Amino acid sequence: MKDKSQIELTIDQYASRFKDISLYIGANPELGNEEFLASAKLKEELTYHGFSVEAPVLGLETAFIGTYAAAKSGPTIALLCEYDALADLGHACGHHLICMMSLGAAIGLKSVIDEIGGTIKVFGTPAEETHGAKVPMTAAGLFDHCDVAIMTHPFYAYERSGKSLAMDAIQFEFYGKSSHAAASPHEGVNALDAVIQTFNGINAYRQQVRSSVRIHGIINNGGQAANIIPDYASAQFYVRASSRTEVDILTNRVKQIAQGAALQTGCRIEISNYETSYDEMNTNEKLSDAFTSNLIDLGIHPDEIQIGNDHGSMDIGNVSLRCPAIHPYIKIIDERHALHTNEFRDLAMQDRALNGMLLAAKALARTAYDVITDPALLEQIRAEFQGHEQ
Repeated sequence: MKDKSQIELTIDQYASRFKDISLYIGANPELGNEEFLASAKLKEELTYHGFSVEAPVLGLETAFIGTYAAAKSGPTIALLCEYDALADLGHACGHHLICMMSLGAAIGLKSVIDEIGGTIKVFGTPAEETHGAKVPMTAAGLFDHCDVAIMTHPFYAYERSGKSLAMDAIQFEFYGKSSHAAASPHEGVNALDAVIQTFNGINAYRQQVRSSVRIHGIINNGGQAANIIPDYASAQFYVRASSRTEVDILTNRVKQIAQGAALQTGCRIEISNYETSYDEMNTNEKLSDAFTSNLIDLGIHPDEIQIGNDHGSMDIGNVSLRCPAIHPYIKIIDERHALHTNEFRDLAMQDRALNGMLLAAKALARTAYDVITDPALLEQIRAEFQGHEQ
């Protein structure tokens, strides 16, 4: 039987192709749902390697699903690609590496899949940073028939798959009445006052929430001139907590605070979600153990692999509540630079980072190999997932 060494040989065989694609996407950053160049390049590569490609998906122009099914039945492995960039920063979160970690893993796994059996599905998931496509994909049931969903994220350290926070992105828009702030202030209804009252109310409320809760926001429109009472002002907030249930409670309270501010100031309020809501990440520990073991087998010392930390909110959280999933972090730079910084962006285009990308692809493909060839492991993964559901 072909073994994991064949996977690694295949990834090494195409290493220069994978690096070139990653650098191309990194040099051509595109915002969420506008990743036309990246999506086209990834679909082209999947087609080249014999995958059938479905696109668009759910009306999302830059989403895709690449599939390769062996004649021999077996588990279905979902590999998740992200390829959107950040406004003004480009690929400072390393999504040009993430997509090729998963795509490289899929191509490596394909080299053995006809013998070991199973199906590979590569999900192109746009707009992780804002309107994460994994959310509607999950809601549509696209992961319900997958046995596992796996991906990795570049970082300055190795970390096990951990947790993430459920999140709502709420916008409050207040409508008042403008007037001259000096000549006729009594005729105005100040929308900015409503925004400020909302901030004051939320700041007071934050004293009575758990330490794991995060509520943070900005004033994205506060008026046009100091001598005109603003007839329109708006604010945007993120509300985060460890579970969707807790976020729903917090968001309802935050909305009540904003509604109270509107009542106090005499403004009309409109409330909306300005980005997609994400659920919490539920790491499947059995699957995570398998990935960690493969990372160690590939030469990473166990002491280098840290316990998984909370890095904010991710749309793979939604996937993890419908399918066993992991989201570990792979060291691709040697300096300690945070994600979403210019320093991380620049270093993520260097050869050190590209080699980390190939390592991640190998670890993902090896883990998928274990899931397919070890029925006992798959049963443990399923049992843990079903226990979480209950």
